[in-house]
Amino acid sequence: MPLARLEKVTCSYGARPVLVNVDLTLEAGDYVGIVGPSGSGKTTLLRALMGQVTPVAGSVERQRSLSVGYVPQLETVNWHFPVTVNEVVLMARAHGRLLPWASKAELAEIARLLDRLGIGELGRRHILELSGGQQQRVFIARALMRRPQLLLLDEPTSGVDFRTRHDLLHLLHDLNRDGLGILLTTHDLNGVATHLPKLVCLNTEVIATGSPIEVLRPEVLERTYGAPLEVLEHAGLLVVLDGFRTQTNVVPFRSHSHAS
Repeated sequence: MPLARLEKVTCSYGARPVLVNVDLTLEAGDYVGIVGPSGSGKTTLLRALMGQVTPVAGSVERQRSLSVGYVPQLETVNWHFPVTVNEVVLMARAHGRLLPWASKAELAEIARLLDRLGIGELGRRHILELSGGQQQRVFIARALMRRPQLLLLDEPTSGVDFRTRHDLLHLLHDLNRDGLGILLTTHDLNGVATHLPKLVCLNTEVIATGSPIEVLRPEVLERTYGAPLEVLEHAGLLVVLDGFRTQTNVVPFRSHSHAS
């Protein structure tokens, strides 16, 4: 069985459908990005996978005892809550704990995780004192503290600079190479989506699924975003541009692949 599967899932808030007839299968070791405009249902899809939203139609199946780690959007976090980095990471073990403090084994595990994520020296720092990239790594560490088989990230590169985005993508690729399944949402077509092995274009319903070269096509993106976008090929890379500002000295990319 796959790690998780959505079959014909429809989710609504009140009378307004947010997801309609969505199919998605996540296998062990997958690395998938969901792209689409604001309000397209990306976060709701993650919440459905975690069991936080109950579909009004369709089904969500997960492997028995599947462990899922979740990294929320940074802007949803209360950064003024008085906790240290170590305490944030330990929150992953809050359920079922007998003691309010970390054991020696847990402290050692936290230290290993923080070292792996490049923030090993920040364990005693308050989260408000960290940069955006460091804060994002703290919440990745908290998710990994659950020892997940599947890692869900909601807009992990939103609001971070180019260097931080680059470092986070390398980190996620490394985690995926170690066998961790990853599903993330992103608005960043050029900085993130073009570097992922598989994409799902979503706008309430699934518009297309496949590799970037299969789905990042003008007709697919216009259906997804409701606006004309051009896809160019430059130095072997795909570049998505606003259709009204396309550079005339670059030849638009045309793919013969068929999006599923």
